[in-house]
Amino acid sequence: MKVLCFTALMIAAGVAQAQTVEIALVNADGSAKPIGAITLEQSRYGTLLTPDLRDLPPGVHGFHLHEKPSCEPALVDGKSTPAGGAAGHWDPDKTKAHKGPYDDSGHKGDLPALYVGGDGKATNQVLAPRLKMDEFEGHALMVHAGSDNHSDHPQELGGGGARIACGVVR
Repeated sequence: MKVLCFTALMIAAGVAQAQTVEIALVNADGSAKPIGAITLEQSRYGTLLTPDLRDLPPGVHGFHLHEKPSCEPALVDGKSTPAGGAAGHWDPDKTKAHKGPYDDSGHKGDLPALYVGGDGKATNQVLAPRLKMDEFEGHALMVHAGSDNHSDHPQELGGGGARIACGVVR
């Protein structure tokens, strides 16, 4: 009863509830190494994602919400792919276009890039302005090896490359 009252007070005060998603480095053999978590919070401007990750390669990385709630490897074009079970970027409107987090005519799963410092840590918040927090449920958060230009040119899906870290949003 006390928990329900506290939650009701938080909602009445306008404080958003948060959800934590555990993230792990993924491999084609199915092994995974936990590297931290990403916290999701609803704001009036969209969903705020706060990473607390370590052991990632420094630099800018493609960051997406993928279609299925799986970080398991799967065969993609006949090759075992880390977190291939997550399928592609979440695209409920069937746009088939990779245009980034600020363009309504592309995948809804396109998130702002994730920045990893020289120490291998990612702690900079990003805002997904087109997504409500409840839309993340039943999908996978994915970090890609390389950066993402939020275009399908010169490479498909922004050129982000291999899937290196993943977490299922429950």
